[in-house]
Parts: sequence; structure tokens; C-alpha cells
Amino acid sequence: MSAIPQQIIDRQKSALNAAVAVQGSLFSGFEKLVDLNLKVIKATLGEVAEQTQQVAELKDPQEAAAYVSSLAQPNSEKAIAYTKHVYDIVSGVSNELIKLTEAQVAEGQQQVSEAIDQLAKNAPTGSESAVALMKSSLATVSTAYDSMNKAAKQAAEVAESNISAATSATIKATETATKAAATASRSTARRQA
Repeated sequence: MSAIPQQIIDRQKSALNAAVAVQGSLFSGFEKLVDLNLKVIKATLGEVAEQTQQVAELKDPQEAAAYVSSLAQPNSEKAIAYTKHVYDIVSGVSNELIKLTEAQVAEGQQQVSEAIDQLAKNAPTGSESAVALMKSSLATVSTAYDSMNKAAKQAAEVAESNISAATSATIKATETATKAAATASRSTARRQA
């Protein structure tokens, strides 16, 4: 068997392995999302049953208002935690796919470089400038890809930082609103007493 058919077979195997790795990453992320959602559903059903029992024991509107305001902060914290878990799962899958893509691009660049080197060895006299142009073009494409890749990673870091800041701000706003609602509920109860 000659070297060229073996190279084609090796490239096909590599492409197949990359496709399997991508599918594995996507399925793993999907599996994690399903698991998270099942846990949330189970926890929510238990909480709803408990809260229903507590609501049945309320005696007057002030107790009901206090009870409702007491649920606001824990529920918003749970929603934020859920969103953070989903983001972490999606981010993890995205990072795995980026790594796989980077590996494929590096392998592709290596193969093109090897092909150019092979072409240079077998090129007729006087084609040196064409080979140099191909090598220069490959270097330019590689540099451009590296720059875009770095910019994308920086954008992802900024987005993650912004999500963290927004989460903190939401928690603080919820705490403030919950305290204000509790204070208003107590004030109303005192005036009616």
C-alpha cells in the first residue's frame, strides 16, 4: 500500500474520531442538563407539597403576606443557582468543543504545512517564490486564526464576568425587596392591630 492512500485513511479516521468526540461532548452536556432538570423537578415537587401545607395553616391576610414575602428570596436564589448550573454545563460543553476544534485546526494546519513541504521538494526549478507565497499564506491564516481565537476567549471571559456581576446584583436586589416587603407587611399588621 502506498503512502498516499494510507494518509487518506488516516485522515478519515481522524475526522471520524473528531465527529465521535463532538457527539460525545454534546451528549454529555445534554445528559447533564436532563439530570439537573430532574433534580430541580423533584425538589420543586417536594417544596410545593410543603408550601401547600403551610398555606393551609395560615390564619389571616397578614400571615399570608408575610409568608409570600418570605418565599421571594429563596425562590430567586434557586432560580439564579439553576441558571448558573445551566450556564456552567453549556460553558463546559462549549470549552470541550473549542478544544476539539483547536486540535482539528492544528492538525489541518500541520497537514497543509506538510503538503507544502512535500510540494516544495518535488517542485520544478523556479517555483520557489510560489512555494514561499503558500508558506506565507499559511502563516498569515494561522496568525489570523490565533488572533480570532484569543479574541473569542477574551469575549467569553468578559461575558462570564458580566454574568457573575449580574447574578450578584440580582441577589442584592432580591434581598432588598424581600426586606422591604417584610417591613411593609409588619407595618400593615401593626396598624391593623
